[in-house]
Amino acid sequence: MNSKIKLHRNLIIGLHNALHESFFEPNKYADKVLERTLKFNKKWGSKDRGFVSESFYEIIRWKNQLEFFANRKLSPESINLIIATYLLYNKMGLEPFPEFEKVYVKKIKDRFKLPFPSPSIKYSIPEWMQTVLENELGEQWSREINALNVPAQTVIRTNSLKITAENLIEVLREENVYVDYIKGYKDALIMEDKKNIFKTQAFKDGLFEIQDASSQRVGEFLEVKPGMRVIDSCAGAGGKTLHLAALMENKGHIIAMDIHEWKLQTLKQRARRNGAHNIQTKIIEDSKTLKRLENSADRVLIDAPCSGLGVLRRNPDAKWKLNEEFIGRVKEEQRQILQNHSNLVKKDGILVYATCSILPSENSLQVENFLKENSNYELIEEKKLMPSVCNFDGFYMAKLLRIK
Repeated sequence: MNSKIKLHRNLIIGLHNALHESFFEPNKYADKVLERTLKFNKKWGSKDRGFVSESFYEIIRWKNQLEFFANRKLSPESINLIIATYLLYNKMGLEPFPEFEKVYVKKIKDRFKLPFPSPSIKYSIPEWMQTVLENELGEQWSREINALNVPAQTVIRTNSLKITAENLIEVLREENVYVDYIKGYKDALIMEDKKNIFKTQAFKDGLFEIQDASSQRVGEFLEVKPGMRVIDSCAGAGGKTLHLAALMENKGHIIAMDIHEWKLQTLKQRARRNGAHNIQTKIIEDSKTLKRLENSADRVLIDAPCSGLGVLRRNPDAKWKLNEEFIGRVKEEQRQILQNHSNLVKKDGILVYATCSILPSENSLQVENFLKENSNYELIEEKKLMPSVCNFDGFYMAKLLRIK
């Protein structure tokens, strides 16, 4: 946090409104809320925008701690108090704005010295989430949540259909964007500082996509080759689909499926920008859509819906939007998708089941149960990418071979 920035009142108002929208208005996601806030306040300079962006995400991330320091729960009425507490904790003085009139600075500062009464406050997560993580991960849970409380760095994937990583570094440098290699990753590059890279000509020309390093492991894990028939059965907006197209050198056929047409429309736009020509989109309308594709694919990727607990670094608001009921429902959905979509693989083909969760109940246990009920499959390999070890998003992937 840059404590030397001169705070203007409109920054506090903008931050207040963004937090109100994210926490207290239905179906509002932090990344979109922030995007709209910055778009609406065109007069803010780069330091102002940086302050609002960082403060917004850090207040969301550390909500429990800030509530403890402020001795008040976050509510529409207490947002300014929570903002003030955050500023004081980061050693920034409070300007004499009307928003901070009733803030008792000494009381808050005194509470900074108190020990946290519970791990859920220390790590700033809901109590139910602490219980779930503890039950599933044992002693390791606090290491993982600690790693997930560190803001994510931006990683991009070189679009190898158009450029090499080496050349992309040079092209971006000409636009004053500095990236570096990540050891052990072929096409992944990490940004050295925060920039809006969607405005670069390199992005408009389809030379790269934003994709976390762990997510890039999934496409590689599927072992696709040029000329194969591949189904990405939960393609969404297509981050992994585009990676598969690049790995297949635009040769062969990828069927990208999803239940949401708008996501597939986004994928089509991205594919055009990427120069990926071997992708066909298909909406899953009913069971007949799957029936027609049975025993047809060399490779099937199931990037299953999940709790998203592995990506809290970039989506900290998910901590407060998730609940146990949702996780229960999503696990049943995973079981059904794995069962139904496994029929798309032909004999000797490979199925990869992947999630961005760190819970064994969504990952290895789902695969174990599937294998018990499907003797026509065997496990070749599984990978668990834990945030505390890899320093990127948490991911799970299992590679299954269809043997009959």
